[in-house]
Amino acid sequence: MSGTSLDGVDAAIIETDGETIQGFGPALLRPYTDQERACLIAATEAAVAAGRAGAPLPNLAEAARVVTTAHLDAARALRARPDAGRIELIGLHGQTVLHRPERGLSVQLGDAGALADALGVPVVADLRQADLGAGGQGAPLVPVYHAALANHLALAPPLAFLNLGGVANLTWIGPDGALIAFDTGPANGLIDLLVQARGAGRYDAEGRIAAAGRVDPAALAALMAAPYFAKPLPKSLDRYDFSLDPVLPLTTEDAAATLVAFTADAVAEAARLLPAPPERWIVCGGGRHNPVLMAALAARLPGVVACDALGLRGDFIEAEAFAFLARRARKGLPITFPGTTGVARPLSGGRCWVPRLENAA
Repeated sequence: MSGTSLDGVDAAIIETDGETIQGFGPALLRPYTDQERACLIAATEAAVAAGRAGAPLPNLAEAARVVTTAHLDAARALRARPDAGRIELIGLHGQTVLHRPERGLSVQLGDAGALADALGVPVVADLRQADLGAGGQGAPLVPVYHAALANHLALAPPLAFLNLGGVANLTWIGPDGALIAFDTGPANGLIDLLVQARGAGRYDAEGRIAAAGRVDPAALAALMAAPYFAKPLPKSLDRYDFSLDPVLPLTTEDAAATLVAFTADAVAEAARLLPAPPERWIVCGGGRHNPVLMAALAARLPGVVACDALGLRGDFIEAEAFAFLARRARKGLPITFPGTTGVARPLSGGRCWVPRLENAA
């Protein structure tokens, strides 16, 4: 899968029956080149602009080709690892360029049929569409895998997984196994956009820029006044649903510090919506590499721990999840639930592309 940070394709192998996890195979990142990344940024911006205007989607064929090629490279490299074993099924998320659940619309790029043909392995994709068609948010999809990880590690509920990608989302696991999940607000996305706009790099490496700044209370209050936070559950976000406008007058350092506080405050507000406070917050995704953000979360929430401390692969949990979801989808097991997307009943989903073996290589 390729996340909204657009750094590349994450690929991972797991051994699973779609209900439990039997083992973990190799994992890798296939980075996007600068040219590929520029193509995907342009496609995403065009899709978002069309979505806001209610206009037809632009031609995304070139971006789809970039995504498909990168995923094929990742899959071939992963399969070539000596510990890869035999690959029976592939789960493809692809690259999201637009997410508008209120319109029943979520667009992911990536040609599942081309991957199946090239690799000679069935590919399950389009995992959001059934949920959207049934009135759900189509996101988040990873909670059922978070629950499997908690069971695999014998972690006692109530607990929460917090994924810090372009957007932050949480999965709450209750004592009876109940799942509640939703997007809490921005995570790395706004910080990345700020740093890039100021010519200070692609992201705030190790939080150094934010560490040198101070939180601006007025800008933070303006960010927290966004209508999204007053919406009831379930709810989900597009990375571009929030604006940098409140921090534009600030120095780069103060703006970054304010955006870190915004992410942490949004998570703390989200925690108020949960039936019981999590005793542990397990943080995964790229944001856990930012010590300033981790410290801000720890100041607001109990039991904050990076997932790596539990032996998990924090950069590849979502890639693992789509393998898990693919297996569940093939077995007709639910992948979304009333508490995770708002769908009326537990629902399976996805579509499977079977390879034309004569084309496989």
